[in-house]
Amino acid sequence: MVALASPIRTPTSPSNETLRAITDELALSAEHYDRSGEFPRANFDLLAREGLISLTVDTALGGHGGGYRDAVRVLGAVAKGEPSTALILVMTYAFHAAPEKNGRWPAALYRQLAREAVDGRGLIGTFRVEPELGTPVRGGLPKTTARRTPEGWRISGEKIYSTGSTGLDWFAVWARTDDEQPQVGTFLVDPATPGITIVPEWDHLGMRATVSHKVVFDDVLTPLDYGVDVRRPEEWVPQPGSANGQMLWNALAIATIYDGVARAARDWLAGYLNDRVPTNLGAALATLPRVQEKFGEIEALLYANRVLIDTAAEAADRGQVPSPVESNLLKHIANTNAIQAVAIGLELTGNPGISRRNPLERHYRDVLCSRIHSPQADTVLVGAGRAGLGV
Repeated sequence: MVALASPIRTPTSPSNETLRAITDELALSAEHYDRSGEFPRANFDLLAREGLISLTVDTALGGHGGGYRDAVRVLGAVAKGEPSTALILVMTYAFHAAPEKNGRWPAALYRQLAREAVDGRGLIGTFRVEPELGTPVRGGLPKTTARRTPEGWRISGEKIYSTGSTGLDWFAVWARTDDEQPQVGTFLVDPATPGITIVPEWDHLGMRATVSHKVVFDDVLTPLDYGVDVRRPEEWVPQPGSANGQMLWNALAIATIYDGVARAARDWLAGYLNDRVPTNLGAALATLPRVQEKFGEIEALLYANRVLIDTAAEAADRGQVPSPVESNLLKHIANTNAIQAVAIGLELTGNPGISRRNPLERHYRDVLCSRIHSPQADTVLVGAGRAGLGV
Protein backbone atom coordinates (compact mmCIF):
# COMPACT_ATOMS: atom_id res chain seq x y z
CA MET A 1 0.00 0.00 0.00
CA VAL A 2 1.16 3.53 -0.80
CA ALA A 3 2.15 5.62 2.21
CA LEU A 4 -0.38 8.43 2.59
CA ALA A 5 0.75 11.96 3.18
CA SER A 6 1.18 13.72 6.51
CA PRO A 7 0.90 16.58 7.27
CA ILE A 8 -1.47 18.24 4.80
CA ARG A 9 -0.37 18.03 1.17
CA THR A 10 0.08 21.04 -1.09
CA PRO A 11 -2.57 21.36 -3.82
CA THR A 12 -1.79 18.94 -6.63
CA SER A 13 -4.00 16.54 -8.53
CA PRO A 14 -3.81 13.19 -6.71
CA SER A 15 -2.19 10.34 -8.61
CA ASN A 16 -4.04 7.14 -9.42
CA GLU A 17 -1.73 5.35 -7.00
CA THR A 18 -2.72 7.72 -4.19
CA LEU A 19 -6.41 7.31 -4.96
CA ARG A 20 -6.09 3.51 -4.92
CA ALA A 21 -4.38 3.75 -1.53
CA ILE A 22 -7.20 5.93 -0.22
CA THR A 23 -9.78 3.41 -1.46
CA ASP A 24 -7.97 0.55 0.26
CA GLU A 25 -7.59 2.48 3.51
CA LEU A 26 -11.24 3.52 3.67
CA ALA A 27 -12.44 0.01 2.84
CA LEU A 28 -10.76 -1.35 5.97
CA SER A 29 -13.26 0.40 8.25
CA ALA A 30 -16.32 0.44 5.96
CA GLU A 31 -18.00 -2.48 7.72
CA HIS A 32 -17.39 -0.85 11.12
CA TYR A 33 -19.09 2.38 10.06
CA ASP A 34 -21.97 0.47 8.48
CA ARG A 35 -22.62 -1.41 11.71
CA SER A 36 -22.04 1.49 14.10
CA GLY A 37 -23.68 4.26 12.12
CA GLU A 38 -21.01 6.68 13.35
CA PHE A 39 -19.77 9.76 11.52
CA PRO A 40 -16.59 8.56 9.71
CA ARG A 41 -14.24 11.04 11.36
CA ALA A 42 -11.07 9.06 10.68
CA ASN A 43 -11.89 9.05 6.96
CA PHE A 44 -12.05 12.82 6.85
CA ASP A 45 -8.82 13.07 8.83
CA LEU A 46 -7.23 10.98 6.07
CA LEU A 47 -8.69 13.14 3.30
CA ALA A 48 -7.55 16.27 5.14
CA ARG A 49 -3.98 14.97 5.32
CA GLU A 50 -4.13 14.37 1.58
CA GLY A 51 -5.32 17.94 1.02
CA LEU A 52 -8.53 16.76 -0.62
CA ILE A 53 -11.12 18.70 1.36
CA SER A 54 -10.18 21.75 -0.73
CA LEU A 55 -10.32 20.00 -4.11
CA THR A 56 -12.71 22.56 -5.66
CA VAL A 57 -11.38 25.65 -3.85
CA ASP A 58 -9.77 28.14 -6.24
CA THR A 59 -5.99 27.92 -6.52
CA ALA A 60 -5.75 31.62 -5.66
CA LEU A 61 -7.09 30.71 -2.21
CA GLY A 62 -4.80 27.72 -1.77
CA GLY A 63 -7.05 24.97 -3.12
CA HIS A 64 -6.70 22.56 -6.03
CA GLY A 65 -9.04 24.48 -8.33
CA GLY A 66 -10.46 21.13 -9.39
CA GLY A 67 -13.27 20.80 -11.90
CA TYR A 68 -15.82 18.12 -12.66
CA ARG A 69 -13.30 15.51 -13.82
CA ASP A 70 -11.11 15.98 -10.74
CA ALA A 71 -14.14 15.61 -8.47
CA VAL A 72 -15.30 12.47 -10.27
CA ARG A 73 -11.87 10.86 -9.82
CA VAL A 74 -11.70 11.60 -6.10
CA LEU A 75 -15.33 10.86 -5.27
CA GLY A 76 -15.17 7.57 -7.17
CA ALA A 77 -12.12 6.44 -5.21
CA VAL A 78 -13.63 7.50 -1.88
CA ALA A 79 -17.00 5.91 -2.63
CA LYS A 80 -15.42 2.63 -3.64
CA GLY A 81 -13.83 2.51 -0.20
CA GLU A 82 -16.67 3.94 1.92
CA PRO A 83 -19.56 5.66 0.13
CA SER A 84 -21.08 7.57 3.05
CA THR A 85 -17.84 9.54 3.29
CA ALA A 86 -18.15 10.49 -0.38
CA LEU A 87 -21.76 11.62 0.00
CA ILE A 88 -20.82 13.92 2.89
CA LEU A 89 -17.75 15.21 1.06
CA VAL A 90 -19.51 16.15 -2.17
CA MET A 91 -21.59 18.84 -0.49
CA THR A 92 -18.43 20.76 0.40
CA TYR A 93 -17.11 20.29 -3.13
CA ALA A 94 -20.35 21.65 -4.61
CA PHE A 95 -20.32 24.74 -2.40
CA HIS A 96 -16.82 25.73 -3.42
CA ALA A 97 -17.58 25.01 -7.07
CA ALA A 98 -20.77 27.11 -7.09
CA PRO A 99 -20.46 30.30 -9.14
CA GLU A 100 -22.86 32.04 -6.70
CA LYS A 101 -20.11 32.19 -4.08
CA ASN A 102 -18.43 35.01 -5.99
CA GLY A 103 -21.48 37.13 -6.82
CA ARG A 104 -23.75 36.61 -3.82
CA TRP A 105 -21.73 35.48 -0.80
CA PRO A 106 -19.98 38.05 1.44
CA ALA A 107 -16.39 37.94 0.16
CA ALA A 108 -14.72 37.84 3.59
CA LEU A 109 -16.99 35.04 4.77
CA TYR A 110 -16.31 32.95 1.69
CA ARG A 111 -12.56 33.43 2.06
CA GLN A 112 -12.86 32.16 5.63
CA LEU A 113 -14.63 29.00 4.46
CA ALA A 114 -12.05 28.48 1.73
CA ARG A 115 -9.19 28.80 4.22
CA GLU A 116 -10.85 26.26 6.50
CA ALA A 117 -11.12 23.77 3.64
CA VAL A 118 -7.47 24.29 2.71
CA ASP A 119 -6.62 23.57 6.36
CA GLY A 120 -8.53 20.28 6.14
CA ARG A 121 -11.67 21.48 7.91
CA GLY A 122 -14.75 23.44 6.86
CA LEU A 123 -17.12 20.59 5.95
CA ILE A 124 -20.45 22.09 4.86
CA GLY A 125 -23.76 20.25 4.71
CA THR A 126 -26.95 21.39 3.00
CA PHE A 127 -30.12 20.87 5.03
CA ARG A 128 -33.16 21.20 2.76
CA VAL A 129 -35.66 18.39 3.43
CA GLU A 130 -38.46 18.89 5.97
CA PRO A 131 -41.13 16.61 7.48
CA GLU A 132 -44.01 18.53 5.88
CA LEU A 133 -42.40 19.82 2.67
CA GLY A 134 -40.32 16.83 1.73
CA THR A 135 -37.67 17.69 -0.85
CA PRO A 136 -37.82 21.25 -2.27
CA VAL A 137 -37.25 19.84 -5.75
CA ARG A 138 -40.97 19.09 -5.90
CA GLY A 139 -41.90 22.69 -5.09
CA GLY A 140 -43.18 24.67 -2.13
CA LEU A 141 -41.68 26.99 0.46
CA PRO A 142 -39.83 25.64 3.49
CA LYS A 143 -41.51 25.86 6.87
CA THR A 144 -38.15 26.62 8.50
CA THR A 145 -38.10 30.38 9.08
CA ALA A 146 -35.29 32.93 9.38
CA ARG A 147 -36.50 35.93 11.38
CA ARG A 148 -34.51 39.15 10.96
CA THR A 149 -33.55 40.80 14.29
CA PRO A 150 -31.07 43.55 15.18
CA GLU A 151 -28.53 40.98 16.38
CA GLY A 152 -28.92 38.61 13.40
CA TRP A 153 -31.18 35.97 11.89
CA ARG A 154 -33.18 33.79 14.28
CA ILE A 155 -33.81 30.41 12.67
CA SER A 156 -36.53 27.99 13.76
CA GLY A 157 -37.65 24.75 12.15
CA GLU A 158 -36.83 21.09 11.56
CA LYS A 159 -34.71 19.42 8.90
CA ILE A 160 -34.68 15.69 8.20
CA TYR A 161 -32.22 13.53 6.25
CA SER A 162 -29.49 16.00 7.26
CA THR A 163 -26.45 14.30 5.78
CA GLY A 164 -23.29 14.62 7.90
CA SER A 165 -25.20 16.12 10.83
CA THR A 166 -22.94 15.17 13.73
CA GLY A 167 -19.60 15.84 12.03
CA LEU A 168 -20.01 19.00 9.96
CA ASP A 169 -18.32 22.33 10.58
CA TRP A 170 -21.14 24.32 8.97
CA PHE A 171 -24.85 23.80 8.43
CA ALA A 172 -26.28 25.40 5.28
CA VAL A 173 -29.97 25.69 6.14
CA TRP A 174 -32.65 26.19 3.49
CA ALA A 175 -35.20 28.57 5.01
CA ARG A 176 -37.70 31.33 4.26
CA THR A 177 -37.62 34.81 5.70
CA ASP A 178 -40.50 36.11 7.81
CA ASP A 179 -41.21 38.99 5.43
CA GLU A 180 -44.72 39.65 4.11
CA GLN A 181 -43.33 38.56 0.73
CA PRO A 182 -40.89 35.90 1.93
CA GLN A 183 -37.54 35.27 0.34
CA VAL A 184 -35.91 31.85 0.31
CA GLY A 185 -32.32 30.72 0.49
CA THR A 186 -29.29 29.46 2.33
CA PHE A 187 -28.32 30.51 5.84
CA LEU A 188 -25.00 29.38 7.31
CA VAL A 189 -25.13 28.20 10.91
CA ASP A 190 -22.33 27.16 13.25
CA PRO A 191 -23.31 23.71 14.66
CA ALA A 192 -22.11 24.80 18.12
CA THR A 193 -24.71 27.58 18.31
CA PRO A 194 -27.21 27.25 21.21
CA GLY A 195 -30.68 26.06 20.26
CA ILE A 196 -29.68 23.22 17.93
CA THR A 197 -30.76 19.67 18.74
CA ILE A 198 -29.72 16.64 16.70
CA VAL A 199 -32.28 13.85 17.01
CA PRO A 200 -30.52 10.52 16.27
CA GLU A 201 -33.19 8.91 14.10
CA TRP A 202 -31.18 7.86 11.01
CA ASP A 203 -31.48 4.05 10.91
CA HIS A 204 -31.78 3.20 7.23
CA LEU A 205 -31.16 0.28 4.92
CA GLY A 206 -27.76 1.53 3.75
CA MET A 207 -25.39 4.51 3.68
CA ARG A 208 -25.61 4.38 7.45
CA ALA A 209 -22.50 6.43 8.18
CA THR A 210 -24.01 9.53 6.56
CA VAL A 211 -25.59 10.16 10.02
CA SER A 212 -28.52 11.84 8.25
CA HIS A 213 -30.41 12.63 11.44
CA LYS A 214 -33.15 15.16 12.15
CA VAL A 215 -31.83 18.58 13.16
CA VAL A 216 -34.10 20.94 15.12
CA PHE A 217 -33.46 24.70 15.21
CA ASP A 218 -35.07 26.60 18.09
CA ASP A 219 -34.59 30.36 17.64
CA VAL A 220 -30.96 29.78 16.62
CA LEU A 221 -28.98 33.00 16.12
CA THR A 222 -26.69 33.46 13.14
CA PRO A 223 -25.18 36.75 11.84
CA LEU A 224 -27.05 38.73 9.20
CA ASP A 225 -24.30 38.26 6.63
CA TYR A 226 -24.61 34.48 7.09
CA GLY A 227 -27.72 34.67 4.95
CA VAL A 228 -25.39 33.95 2.06
CA ASP A 229 -27.79 33.47 -0.83
CA VAL A 230 -31.34 34.64 -0.23
CA ARG A 231 -33.64 35.38 -3.20
CA ARG A 232 -37.27 35.70 -4.21
CA PRO A 233 -38.74 32.21 -4.75
CA GLU A 234 -39.13 32.72 -8.48
CA GLU A 235 -35.42 33.47 -8.80
CA TRP A 236 -34.61 29.90 -7.81
CA VAL A 237 -36.55 28.45 -10.77
CA PRO A 238 -34.08 27.46 -13.53
CA GLN A 239 -34.65 29.51 -16.65
CA PRO A 240 -34.39 28.11 -20.20
CA GLY A 241 -30.81 28.40 -21.35
CA SER A 242 -29.51 29.15 -17.85
CA ALA A 243 -26.31 27.58 -16.50
CA ASN A 244 -26.79 24.02 -15.31
CA GLY A 245 -23.55 23.65 -13.35
CA GLN A 246 -25.02 22.85 -9.94
CA MET A 247 -27.53 20.39 -11.38
CA LEU A 248 -24.67 18.63 -13.14
CA TRP A 249 -22.67 18.54 -9.90
CA ASN A 250 -25.54 16.68 -8.25
CA ALA A 251 -25.98 14.29 -11.16
CA LEU A 252 -22.30 13.47 -11.54
CA ALA A 253 -21.73 13.14 -7.81
CA ILE A 254 -24.63 10.77 -7.17
CA ALA A 255 -23.85 8.73 -10.27
CA THR A 256 -20.16 8.49 -9.33
CA ILE A 257 -20.77 7.54 -5.71
CA TYR A 258 -23.09 4.63 -6.47
CA ASP A 259 -20.99 3.54 -9.42
CA GLY A 260 -18.14 3.36 -6.89
CA VAL A 261 -20.26 1.09 -4.71
CA ALA A 262 -20.94 -1.19 -7.69
CA ARG A 263 -17.23 -1.31 -8.55
CA ALA A 264 -16.38 -2.37 -5.00
CA ALA A 265 -19.00 -5.14 -5.32
CA ARG A 266 -17.57 -6.15 -8.69
CA ASP A 267 -14.04 -6.47 -7.30
CA TRP A 268 -15.18 -8.57 -4.34
CA LEU A 269 -17.25 -10.77 -6.66
CA ALA A 270 -14.29 -11.36 -9.01
CA GLY A 271 -12.22 -12.61 -6.09
CA TYR A 272 -15.03 -14.80 -4.79
CA LEU A 273 -15.69 -16.44 -8.17
CA ASN A 274 -12.00 -17.18 -8.69
CA ASP A 275 -11.52 -18.56 -5.17
CA ARG A 276 -14.70 -20.65 -4.92
CA VAL A 277 -14.05 -24.20 -6.09
CA PRO A 278 -17.07 -26.50 -5.52
CA THR A 279 -16.06 -30.11 -4.93
CA ASN A 280 -18.46 -31.38 -7.57
CA LEU A 281 -16.94 -29.03 -10.15
CA GLY A 282 -13.26 -29.32 -9.37
CA ALA A 283 -12.60 -25.87 -10.80
CA ALA A 284 -13.31 -22.28 -9.84
CA LEU A 285 -16.74 -20.83 -10.54
CA ALA A 286 -15.00 -18.24 -12.69
CA THR A 287 -14.26 -20.97 -15.27
CA LEU A 288 -17.95 -21.60 -16.04
CA PRO A 289 -19.22 -20.00 -19.29
CA ARG A 290 -22.55 -19.06 -17.66
CA VAL A 291 -20.71 -17.25 -14.84
CA GLN A 292 -18.45 -15.53 -17.35
CA GLU A 293 -21.48 -14.38 -19.32
CA LYS A 294 -23.16 -12.88 -16.24
CA PHE A 295 -19.94 -11.25 -15.12
CA GLY A 296 -19.66 -9.83 -18.63
CA GLU A 297 -23.04 -8.16 -18.08
CA ILE A 298 -21.59 -6.45 -15.00
CA GLU A 299 -18.57 -5.32 -17.00
CA ALA A 300 -20.84 -3.89 -19.70
CA LEU A 301 -22.96 -1.95 -17.22
CA LEU A 302 -19.93 -0.45 -15.47
CA TYR A 303 -18.22 0.34 -18.78
CA ALA A 304 -21.32 2.26 -19.86
CA ASN A 305 -21.24 4.15 -16.57
CA ARG A 306 -17.59 5.08 -16.95
CA VAL A 307 -18.08 6.37 -20.48
CA LEU A 308 -21.22 8.29 -19.53
CA ILE A 309 -19.76 9.92 -16.41
CA ASP A 310 -16.29 10.66 -17.78
CA THR A 311 -17.59 12.06 -21.07
CA ALA A 312 -20.01 14.42 -19.32
CA ALA A 313 -17.39 15.56 -16.79
CA GLU A 314 -14.73 16.22 -19.41
CA ALA A 315 -17.18 18.06 -21.66
CA ALA A 316 -18.37 20.21 -18.75
CA ASP A 317 -14.80 21.16 -17.91
CA ARG A 318 -14.59 22.48 -21.48
CA GLY A 319 -17.73 24.54 -20.91
CA GLN A 320 -20.09 22.14 -22.64
CA VAL A 321 -22.56 21.58 -19.80
CA PRO A 322 -25.45 19.24 -20.64
CA SER A 323 -29.06 20.34 -20.35
CA PRO A 324 -31.02 19.72 -17.13
CA VAL A 325 -32.83 16.82 -18.79
CA GLU A 326 -29.55 15.25 -19.90
CA SER A 327 -27.94 15.72 -16.48
CA ASN A 328 -30.84 14.03 -14.74
CA LEU A 329 -30.85 11.18 -17.26
CA LEU A 330 -27.13 10.65 -16.62
CA LYS A 331 -27.83 10.18 -12.93
CA HIS A 332 -30.82 7.91 -13.57
CA ILE A 333 -29.04 5.66 -16.09
CA ALA A 334 -25.85 5.32 -14.04
CA ASN A 335 -27.74 4.49 -10.85
CA THR A 336 -29.93 1.94 -12.63
CA ASN A 337 -26.82 0.30 -14.07
CA ALA A 338 -25.09 0.26 -10.67
CA ILE A 339 -28.06 -1.42 -8.98
CA GLN A 340 -28.31 -4.04 -11.73
CA ALA A 341 -24.57 -4.75 -11.59
CA VAL A 342 -24.71 -5.55 -7.87
CA ALA A 343 -27.95 -7.52 -8.27
CA ILE A 344 -26.23 -9.79 -10.81
CA GLY A 345 -23.57 -10.43 -8.18
CA LEU A 346 -26.25 -11.63 -5.78
CA GLU A 347 -27.64 -13.87 -8.50
CA LEU A 348 -24.22 -15.48 -8.97
CA THR A 349 -23.45 -15.98 -5.29
CA GLY A 350 -26.74 -17.09 -3.78
CA ASN A 351 -26.73 -17.30 0.02
CA PRO A 352 -23.14 -16.09 0.51
CA GLY A 353 -24.05 -12.86 -1.27
CA ILE A 354 -26.68 -11.92 1.30
CA SER A 355 -24.68 -13.02 4.32
CA ARG A 356 -23.41 -10.19 6.51
CA ARG A 357 -20.04 -11.90 6.71
CA ASN A 358 -19.49 -10.88 3.08
CA PRO A 359 -19.42 -7.25 1.88
CA LEU A 360 -21.68 -7.86 -1.13
CA GLU A 361 -24.71 -7.64 1.15
CA ARG A 362 -23.57 -4.19 2.37
CA HIS A 363 -22.83 -3.02 -1.17
CA TYR A 364 -26.33 -4.01 -2.27
CA ARG A 365 -27.96 -2.14 0.61
CA ASP A 366 -25.85 0.92 -0.16
CA VAL A 367 -26.46 0.92 -3.91
CA LEU A 368 -30.25 0.71 -3.43
CA CYS A 369 -30.06 4.09 -1.67
CA SER A 370 -29.28 5.69 -5.03
CA ARG A 371 -33.01 5.63 -5.76
CA ILE A 372 -33.93 8.16 -3.09
CA HIS A 373 -31.75 11.08 -4.22
CA SER A 374 -33.52 14.02 -5.81
CA PRO A 375 -34.70 14.20 -8.47
CA GLN A 376 -36.21 10.73 -8.25
CA ALA A 377 -36.89 8.51 -11.25
CA ASP A 378 -40.46 9.68 -11.86
CA THR A 379 -39.40 13.33 -12.03
CA VAL A 380 -36.45 12.52 -14.29
CA LEU A 381 -38.45 10.40 -16.72
CA VAL A 382 -41.45 12.71 -16.89
CA GLY A 383 -39.08 15.58 -17.64
CA ALA A 384 -37.34 13.59 -20.35
CA GLY A 385 -40.65 12.47 -21.80
CA ARG A 386 -42.03 16.00 -21.94
CA ALA A 387 -38.87 17.27 -23.58
CA GLY A 388 -38.89 14.48 -26.15
CA LEU A 389 -42.57 15.00 -26.94
CA GLY A 390 -42.21 18.78 -27.10
CA VAL A 391 -44.98 19.42 -24.57
